[in-house]
Amino acid sequence: MAATLDLTIAIPVRNEEKNLAGCLKAIGIDLAAQIVVIDSGSTDHTVEIARSLGAEIVDFTWNGRFPKKRNWFLRTYVFSTKWVLFLDADEYLTEEFKLELREALKSADKVGYFLNYSIYFLGKQLRGGYPLRKLALFQIGAGEYEQIDEEQWSKLDMEIHEHLELNGEVGVIRTQINHQDFRGVSHYVIKHNEYAAWEAARFLKATNSRKWTWKQRLKYRLMRSPFIGPAYFCGSFFLLGGFRDGARGLAFAILKMSYFTQIYCKIRESQDRQ
Repeated sequence: MAATLDLTIAIPVRNEEKNLAGCLKAIGIDLAAQIVVIDSGSTDHTVEIARSLGAEIVDFTWNGRFPKKRNWFLRTYVFSTKWVLFLDADEYLTEEFKLELREALKSADKVGYFLNYSIYFLGKQLRGGYPLRKLALFQIGAGEYEQIDEEQWSKLDMEIHEHLELNGEVGVIRTQINHQDFRGVSHYVIKHNEYAAWEAARFLKATNSRKWTWKQRLKYRLMRSPFIGPAYFCGSFFLLGGFRDGARGLAFAILKMSYFTQIYCKIRESQDRQ
């Protein structure tokens, strides 16, 4: 049996009974020293599932202001490990990823790692489209998510698009984590409507761009134009090979185009209302 890693896996959740069991089982019992489920008042069987599979439960209630769930956890939880990995309930670790993770955490010159994810849509993995990559594995104390004072305008109690700011060198784990949400297309659409509202409000309140990545700068520049949706569609379906997934790739690119068009419309609507 391999040695347990000096790692806490933190899984922020709310009503994730369809995904959480698979996520926890994919982690296994000998990978991380701590597995913590951070729950925001779930009304389904999420907490019971987490407890039955041996995870520690931490309750979180958001007051509408900074910090949100991940930063709150980083600031208040008493860690016994050097590293933390934030994992969503619809993300599933593969054996290949776990092997590369063990090698990566042996490095003494990195404070964090970008992680790569496969995307499943309509039951199958997508071969094309924009790749999903997040900075979600890092050393405790190396940094936290950017501070945004939301003052009750957001309904999202967890950092979704906030940028993680670390002090030190960052590496990349190339083996993918499987991203597969079993809550269906209806949940996907509702979730992205909430994300679009957050992105529009964030755009209207954004004043300091000094710490933005080049991707963030490009995205905020495109948000001023109704062509942001078509631009995303062309990039995803044509340039990045979404066409290789046939009808699923086309449908996925159209949904993403709709999402970015929603952001533009919500920005215009707010500006006209003001």
